[in-house]
Amino acid sequence: MQLQSDSKPYDDINITPMLDLAYVLLVIFIIMTTASVQGIKVNLPKASDTPSLSKPQTVAITITNDGKIFLDAVPVTLDELASQLRQKKALKPDLPVVVRGDGATQYKNVVDVLALLGQLNITQLGLVTQRLVQ
Repeated sequence: MQLQSDSKPYDDINITPMLDLAYVLLVIFIIMTTASVQGIKVNLPKASDTPSLSKPQTVAITITNDGKIFLDAVPVTLDELASQLRQKKALKPDLPVVVRGDGATQYKNVVDVLALLGQLNITQLGLVTQRLVQ
């Protein structure tokens, strides 16, 4: 007895089982991701649509080239600056301050303001500069 054999090679790949597996994995992935996103429902508070009209929180100190000191565009002396900064620091302990010194001003004027800020224990300090254009 002899078995009949096909001389033709088997060159077709049946991809139906692979597609079935891919669809099952896709469905499992979709179900698991949507299940993990759900949570406890709460009523979130609504924010008011009106913008805050309060003054900016950062204090700007400007020193001109002739040595004049400005606190938020108001001219002050060094003693007035100290008293106003004390008042502002009492209201907000971590008061941020930026110092804008003119490039032509004497270095001593900027150092005096920085020393005053150190005496008042103001640690949130920034020095404003311009970007160098090349």
